[in-house]
Amino acid sequence: MTKKAKRALIIFVRNPEKGKVKTRLAKTLGEDKALAIYKALLARTRTVAGGVDALRLLFYSVQVRTNDDWPAGTFEKHQQQGNDLGERMAHAFEVALQRAEAAIIAGSDIAQIDTSIIEQAFAALSSHDYVIGPAIDGGYYLLGMKRHSPELFQDLEWSTDQVAKITQERILENGGTLGFAPTLSDIDYAEDWEKYGWEI
Repeated sequence: MTKKAKRALIIFVRNPEKGKVKTRLAKTLGEDKALAIYKALLARTRTVAGGVDALRLLFYSVQVRTNDDWPAGTFEKHQQQGNDLGERMAHAFEVALQRAEAAIIAGSDIAQIDTSIIEQAFAALSSHDYVIGPAIDGGYYLLGMKRHSPELFQDLEWSTDQVAKITQERILENGGTLGFAPTLSDIDYAEDWEKYGWEI
């Protein structure tokens, strides 16, 4: 039996195609600018993830790309599976926790993300069952666990401001202990980018 890694880091990415990423940004900034911003966010995420000592699992939204900016020697590449975000995340955690003792998923559109935040989240998992990084809009940009918990992803409306709150309630109702990463903003609207982004 193969020995498990101590830690796995899950990254979800959309295949960066014009008109298919950051559509809310594109409404005000245009599709070219939205694509450029998403590519910049991916580059940031790639650098941050590469600095984390963990099994790095990259899940593509549409199709696994073998020759892209994500080196196969650094990232183990997978295809997202499921009919909605909840099913896709549950599947990714199932894969990760078969391979590692603890797993964290981090968003790929967080301008403020850095390696220390992910390291702090893994440290929180050493003394808690779960860790969550709330987003300013009521969702979360980071979630970690030590046992596969598909119930956290079922019957959730993902675009609402209640996602983090409901997830926390489910963890605590099931007797889990919960640690926290800092609250950050994801980049969905032009004002998010203007406040938290950088020149590109």
